[in-house]
Amino acid sequence: MQFFKIPQNDQQLIWTKHVIEKMKYYQLSESCLKKLLRSYARRETGIAMDTIALMMPAGSKRQTEIWLMYQKEKGKIKIITAWRYPGVSPKKEIPLPEEIRRDLNI
Repeated sequence: MQFFKIPQNDQQLIWTKHVIEKMKYYQLSESCLKKLLRSYARRETGIAMDTIALMMPAGSKRQTEIWLMYQKEKGKIKIITAWRYPGVSPKKEIPLPEEIRRDLNI
């Protein structure tokens, strides 16, 4: 049985409650999202105002993508949400799941 470790805010990162819930749902770890912040395959302008979305391919048997949306706030990175996209998303289009759109009111 795996246990989920809740990430803690530090000097560089702020974790929202929303992203923590999505990390549990999509089985994403803190280290996976930190790695995505450092080395990503694609960067897009986020759908929410003043946000940036990053993508990293994942999975060897089935191709998936891990996405992360963040916002810079007072010199810190505020991680807003993260999700796992099944398949390969088209370029210049962020595949934001409908449930996350509703949660973010966009």
